[in-house]
Amino acid sequence: MLNTEVIELSTYKKRVQLIDGLRGFSLVGIVLANMLIFQYGLFGESALHLFGIKGADMAFHSFLEVTVVGSFMPIFAFMFGFGMIKLSESLKTRELRPKCHLARRFLLLFIIGLLHSTFLWEGDILTFYGITGFLLLLFLNRKPKTLFIWATILLTGAGLLGLPASDPSDPLAAPSQEMINYIVQSQDVYGNGSYTEIKDFRNNADPFGEMDKNFILLALVLAPVITLPMFLLGMRSARIGTFDDPPAMRRTYSHRAAFLIPVGLLLKAYGVLAPQLGVESWPGTGIGTTLGGMLLALGYIYAFALLYTGSGRAALMARFEAVGRLSLTNYLMQSVICTTIFYGYGLGLFGRAGVFVGALIALAVYCIQLWLSPVYLKKFSSGPVEYVLRIWTYLSWRGQPRKKKRKQRTLLESEANSLEPDGAAANR
Repeated sequence: MLNTEVIELSTYKKRVQLIDGLRGFSLVGIVLANMLIFQYGLFGESALHLFGIKGADMAFHSFLEVTVVGSFMPIFAFMFGFGMIKLSESLKTRELRPKCHLARRFLLLFIIGLLHSTFLWEGDILTFYGITGFLLLLFLNRKPKTLFIWATILLTGAGLLGLPASDPSDPLAAPSQEMINYIVQSQDVYGNGSYTEIKDFRNNADPFGEMDKNFILLALVLAPVITLPMFLLGMRSARIGTFDDPPAMRRTYSHRAAFLIPVGLLLKAYGVLAPQLGVESWPGTGIGTTLGGMLLALGYIYAFALLYTGSGRAALMARFEAVGRLSLTNYLMQSVICTTIFYGYGLGLFGRAGVFVGALIALAVYCIQLWLSPVYLKKFSSGPVEYVLRIWTYLSWRGQPRKKKRKQRTLLESEANSLEPDGAAANR
């Protein structure tokens, strides 16, 4: 019996470590992908020719587009769905209402994201996650089979969106003159402006013409189709226990990673390289963006999980886990550090460092977090932003779930005692 309990405790610990590690691992790809936005802007990162990027730097950008961009943020989405189910289960065991607590959590995420995008950086994803969280409440009590069906339908829809061939003569296929003017102006404002000037430009400058606004409206409508599958698959994995016993799932992880990583890379490579080779009119060039990124993200998840199927774990894994435990704080700190490096009120390297050097800077920022996160957790149990989120979620200054009042149970017990013979109640 004791041996069984030890094995169960070890398995539970591995699951927790794996989940934290995945969150930490996703942040290295997120900061690499976000570096393109930190350095070239939300719209400029897809028009690098306006910054004079060419040659080896452009080739490295293509490498990042295939292997990193669009394939690490989905890991974060997967873990968001996974964590949502685990939190819901924890609340249920305490006889608390999961939807009320989760709704409060998503509301604060939305507010933090709104503040983040307004006062610091335009590439925020927390606002979107907060909104998506409310949509996911509709799936909270659904069976794993239902979650899988919906995820499959939406993945198929995402793939179909990428199938039509693009038309180079279509005005929507190229940036409008308004967009080009915006990107050119952003080089001066972000690279040389003060904090106030950059904030004003970010919140008030309009990069869209009328045609672009219609396109953006369509993109906002279709966004859930492209992003929701990863949230749902994360929820399903939590339901069926995909990561409950990593050693027992070694073969499953291995087979899935061996299939998903090559397929994802091929789809993304086709989508990235086809336009560069002059065959953007071929069908399916958009499938790398709409489907390939998610498939590659799933492959990365299972490949990372393989690292936890052995008897031991490397010291680097412990550092990934520490970064993951502070994932929200670390994500926001990446914005603070990188905007200070690239914006005019800091070092002013916006559009000047180059893609490769920018990637090295991003990796340096992440390495600092790998070093500092374990040091921080030796003194504190959670990050400051995570702690505020817990306080608001549980409406408790301790950041812990409140114990449910058992007034009704007490009344029932009193009534039962009153019905017992006098001696029975006394002898109990």
